[in-house]
Amino acid sequence: MNYKNILTEIRDNIGIIKINRPQQLNALNIQTIHELNDLIHLWSKDDKIKVIIITGEGKSFVAGADIAEMKDMTKQQAIDFSEMGQKVFSLIESQEKPVIACVNGFALGGGCELAMACDIRVASDKAKFGQPEVNLGVIPGFAGTQRLARMVGTAKAKELILTGEIIDAQTALSIGLVNQVVPHDNLLDQTFKMAQKIASKGPTAVRLAKKVISRGIETDFATGSSFEVEAFGECFASGEAKEGMSAFLEKRKPEWS
Repeated sequence: MNYKNILTEIRDNIGIIKINRPQQLNALNIQTIHELNDLIHLWSKDDKIKVIIITGEGKSFVAGADIAEMKDMTKQQAIDFSEMGQKVFSLIESQEKPVIACVNGFALGGGCELAMACDIRVASDKAKFGQPEVNLGVIPGFAGTQRLARMVGTAKAKELILTGEIIDAQTALSIGLVNQVVPHDNLLDQTFKMAQKIASKGPTAVRLAKKVISRGIETDFATGSSFEVEAFGECFASGEAKEGMSAFLEKRKPEWS
């Protein structure tokens, strides 16, 4: 399917999504959000794709939501826009395949929120992060208040959101907002290598590990541990554990079904 605002590529079982509105610094307008929603639904059902990478065209990952489109929204239109963005980002976060944000530049407002909806964030050493919405008289609308607080702690999240401060990649790394910072020219290659490493592992195990971590962090330790017990058993029921352990004992690479 052809999209207006995103580019797609599938290579070595890795699906790459590139937000492609460079003249607008890849700002998320309604059409781009709809296109993301459509593509994530499509790829979530494609067994050939093991891992998804999201990045941006040009010097920006995503510099926020489209201000020109938002400026004259009514209260109800703003609520609808917020709910739409939250729904799509929740889909990215909750679908079974691991999603890696390859943050090549500005990840501000909705862009920072998009990166946080991904499972892992690899950032260029030129990347910038922030939730500067208060500068515009609004607050984050795509669950940034919730994900950022869970990711970096309540106090740091309040500092970043209330001041609208924009931070560099190394600062983002130091507070736990990103997983890795790599040289800009090597960003996509390094992210792709990580995706390939994940794609080479047991697909059921990867899927269940993501699911259990995400569900468990939202509940108490005992309940989360019970999720793990059930998922551990599912790995054996799938036959994947037998293949993986047999391959280890036989000193060969596993052949995942």
